Amino acid sequence: MKVDKLNWEILTMLQQNARLSNAEIGRKVGLSSPAVAERIKKMEDLGVINGYRTDVSYTAAGYQLKAIITVRAFMGKLKPFLEKIREFREVVNCYRITGNENIIMEVVFHDQKHLEGFIDKLITYGETRTHIVLSNVISNAPIPSRSV
Repeated sequence: MKVDKLNWEILTMLQQNARLSNAEIGRKVGLSSPAVAERIKKMEDLGVINGYRTDVSYTAAGYQLKAIITVRAFMGKLKPFLEKIREFREVVNCYRITGNENIIMEVVFHDQKHLEGFIDKLITYGETRTHIVLSNVISNAPIPSRSV
């Protein structure tokens, strides 16, 4: 299936509001509700759409601090770290990356003491570098469309 201009428009709308009805999307792109549903179903089946998520305000949920933390794993500690990291509820996103560090994570905390305790858990696996997030410049940016 080719991701054509209409599919890109549908994807962009779903990224902005995944609860839009097929009828509303159809009105905006000039398709019938069943045609929109068919396109969405095909994109789901092919893995273009991987799921639908809830956008959580971590601040409203009591997490007042967000950090980006990188880890440079000690020799032999990367695999155990990758298994352990799934247990840490503070981790919002975790990526294995290239470069000097092995891991980069987006992590939320109630306060500085919570952050300190989290770092204490990480340092058994490797060298950490922590960056406190001051503000979010771009959030949930739509996927870039490409010329079709």
